[in-house]
Amino acid sequence: MADSPIIAALEIGTSRTVVCVGEAERKGGRVRIIGSGVYPSAGVSKGQITDLEKARESVRGALEKASNTIPNVDIRQALLTISGGHIQSQANSSVLAIQAPDKVVTHKDIETVDENAGNIPVPADREVLHRLMRRYTVDEQPGIEDPLKMTASLLTSNVLAIHGLKNRIHTAVSVAKGEGLEVSDVVFSGVCAAMSVLSKEQKQRGVLLVDLGGGTTSYMAYTGGAIATAGCIAVGGWHVTRDIELAFSRLNPIRAEKLKCEHGCATFDAANESPRITVPKSITELDDLQINRRSLNTVINARVNELFSVLRARLDNTGLLPNFGAGVVLTGGGAYLRKITDQAQHVLGMPCTIGTPQNVDGLEQEKHPAMFATIAGLVMYGHESYEDKGFFSQLLKFFKRTDRKKHE
Repeated sequence: MADSPIIAALEIGTSRTVVCVGEAERKGGRVRIIGSGVYPSAGVSKGQITDLEKARESVRGALEKASNTIPNVDIRQALLTISGGHIQSQANSSVLAIQAPDKVVTHKDIETVDENAGNIPVPADREVLHRLMRRYTVDEQPGIEDPLKMTASLLTSNVLAIHGLKNRIHTAVSVAKGEGLEVSDVVFSGVCAAMSVLSKEQKQRGVLLVDLGGGTTSYMAYTGGAIATAGCIAVGGWHVTRDIELAFSRLNPIRAEKLKCEHGCATFDAANESPRITVPKSITELDDLQINRRSLNTVINARVNELFSVLRARLDNTGLLPNFGAGVVLTGGGAYLRKITDQAQHVLGMPCTIGTPQNVDGLEQEKHPAMFATIAGLVMYGHESYEDKGFFSQLLKFFKRTDRKKHE
């Protein structure tokens, strides 16, 4: 059996830059992460590159750390995940009249209608990242997964395109190239997170995935097993930290983040806890600081409530909210903010859980595996593309693994 390729994935986030390297396991269709590197991000705001050199330094640091965990692999090519408020989704449909006398749908009919539906007009300054199949409509019957050999007068193909601003996509690619990485594909972060976290059953029942990142929040909604809508909101955990820093002026960003993670809560509930939090001199560098717990939670709740309210408003406009039988799944680093699932359930009006990467090995030692949902999903995306259509058929030449054994 030939070796499966080693796939490298790069995420240049607002809070941290991550490089993960993975390979397919020989049984079970699972992916194993064999190396990773995490480095604090600089030059990135709300998912956008604001300083090329600082962002390159972050990529360099993550690459070095990843290389130290797998010294026998030379990382020269990677997939890149991207997010940001500029990411949008757009539905498109194409209708084809079946010409055969018996009105039976053929492979050619499906190829033609899919190609027409995929020709989605977007402004010149935008680039389509994904064309995702939704479902077919056969005459007036919607929700058809595979119309082959069905009888129909009209066949409709429904596609959802995810696109973003070209300059922001190309800037992120140039940062990776600046550190010697060839970018094989650019993938929306929501697609990655959904791939690693969601099950087929959840998608079939209807589910909303919300990936809470440092500077952005990506979302993917599924109904009846198919993608329904997707997007990204330019608000994330960094904004909560910044609000805390501004509210309590003697805290810098690092100390505000520590306060959020150790004492913060997305709701006002502070039952069985001291009404005041003592922030020691070692953190304020001045003297001990007393912070009212409810005041801290009020600051956090305001921003979290705003985020979920914006998301709810977008979903209200689509009419999808009643269709999520599997509820809401939160992932990403922001999913670990205390009681954030309660606040999400309160605003969105449906059960909410935290999702972690599935069908991925090698993350067992990670304390907060949901933080790796996007990057793990990007590795899975690479392997699925390779298996399905040989998308990375040239990938192996970009990697050198000195101890890899050949298998019959």
